[in-house]
Amino acid sequence: MSSTSAPAEKTVPTNDIIFSCSHCSTSFVVDSAAAGRTWNCQKCGNPTTVPHPTLDAATENAGKISDLQNQLKENESQRTEITGYINQHSIQLHRWQLRLQTLKERQEKLETEMAALKGSNAQ
Repeated sequence: MSSTSAPAEKTVPTNDIIFSCSHCSTSFVVDSAAAGRTWNCQKCGNPTTVPHPTLDAATENAGKISDLQNQLKENESQRTEITGYINQHSIQLHRWQLRLQTLKERQEKLETEMAALKGSNAQ
């Protein structure tokens, strides 16, 4: 008695599975323990099954993870750069506010002196 069956896919243990919703193509990253489970997509709400990792999927996931890590590094670098710009401009803004306050105080002092001189000339 012989039975024919489709060749089984080799599963590879990985920590994360990266897959897309079959309805809206939103990408997700889940722990490998979720393989085979069905849950509702967070974006479209349709049921989505987490695939079992295969050797090809593991290789693809490793590439995606590497790409995502590079994107995260670039994103953090840009955030750091922009935060630096914000800090520099905040310091400059504070300086301008102090200068403006100094000029207002000077204006008030000069106006007081001018009013005093006009008052003494009128007498």
